[in-house]
Amino acid sequence: MSPALLGATVVVGLAGGAIGALYLLAIHLLQHALWPDSVSSAAEFVVLGATGVAVVVIARVLGSPGDVELLVDNIHVSGAASDVHTLRSLIPMSVLTIAVGGAAGPEAPLVTTCGTLAGWFANKRRLTVDEGRCVTIAGMAAAFTVLFGAPLGSAIFALEILHRRGMQYTEALLPAIVGSLMGFVCYVAITGADLVPAWRIPEVARLHAGDLLWAAAAGAAGALIAVVFTYLTLGLRWLFRAVPAVARPIVGGLGLASLALCSPYALTFGEVQTGHVLATRIGVGVLALAVAAKLVGTSLTVSSGWPGGFIIPLFFVGATVGQLTHHAFAAAPVGVICAALMVAANVGVTKTMLGSTLIVTEMGGLRLLPTTLIAATIAFVLTSEVGLIHSQRERSPRAPA
Repeated sequence: MSPALLGATVVVGLAGGAIGALYLLAIHLLQHALWPDSVSSAAEFVVLGATGVAVVVIARVLGSPGDVELLVDNIHVSGAASDVHTLRSLIPMSVLTIAVGGAAGPEAPLVTTCGTLAGWFANKRRLTVDEGRCVTIAGMAAAFTVLFGAPLGSAIFALEILHRRGMQYTEALLPAIVGSLMGFVCYVAITGADLVPAWRIPEVARLHAGDLLWAAAAGAAGALIAVVFTYLTLGLRWLFRAVPAVARPIVGGLGLASLALCSPYALTFGEVQTGHVLATRIGVGVLALAVAAKLVGTSLTVSSGWPGGFIIPLFFVGATVGQLTHHAFAAAPVGVICAALMVAANVGVTKTMLGSTLIVTEMGGLRLLPTTLIAATIAFVLTSEVGLIHSQRERSPRAPA
């Protein structure tokens, strides 16, 4: 790695940590007033409907927001994002929709923001296309590690999410790791956060031969979750084509409020809920309804024009199905099952086999690496023809290895 590339990678990593800290702070401050726990069920219709109106107004005034699909496409084509102006609407819009309880998470907007700004910085430094691509990926890795507290897994995740069949821009591996580490250090220094992952998966004292079979079953179940979520989202997007564009975010907000009448798990992107599900024994009926509500709520959120990501909601669904499995089969090792399903559900949608495995393993301990990797591999193979991030593709033949 050249000195210029190393220096740029360190800068965007530190900047990503700082931006992530500010972005999450803005969300937390707004949550004090707008978080679903702060209002009644009737008021949620007003808040979420008004948020839909705000999404429309922000888009009209500041322009359409950027997203991960566009960023991934730009990385493949030119190595970096071509327009930072999309962030003018993406940042305020996503902060608002997440703070009011939208069922899509901050991962996509934050990664898009950090990756776009990293690419802009690379262009200002007049780096080559290949160097700009590495710097952009480093910015994405910094954003992921702010959210998950897993630097190595986040670096690999940022590389894999560009493709459907495994990591290909291998020259960006070291920049991604540097960016991830710098982002983690900066975020921890600014916030004083503990050096721990986002969630604690139930501890597994030791693995047994039977756990490998449970992991394989979880891989197949996670693939099914991914397929259901993918086609549910594609179907809702198709249905929303019949709705005038100006009304889609409003319909989405009112739809979320209606779902919340059935289950409170329909709202929010699931970070706090995932920790609660992993640490608490909850009734079967509540868990089953939570899975359905989160799948539909997240699909509705991202399909109606509200910005946000589905990685954390899928982690929640995987953890919840894991607890359901433990209810049904008392012999099922809850830590193994939850971790394997969290990984498999995400891999089936994002195609990040190694990144998802490492992120979840860093939460549950390296002892879970064999079982989570089995689940990830099975989910990856079973969903190879299913995709939701349409800009994922093979690297250009012109791009050097």
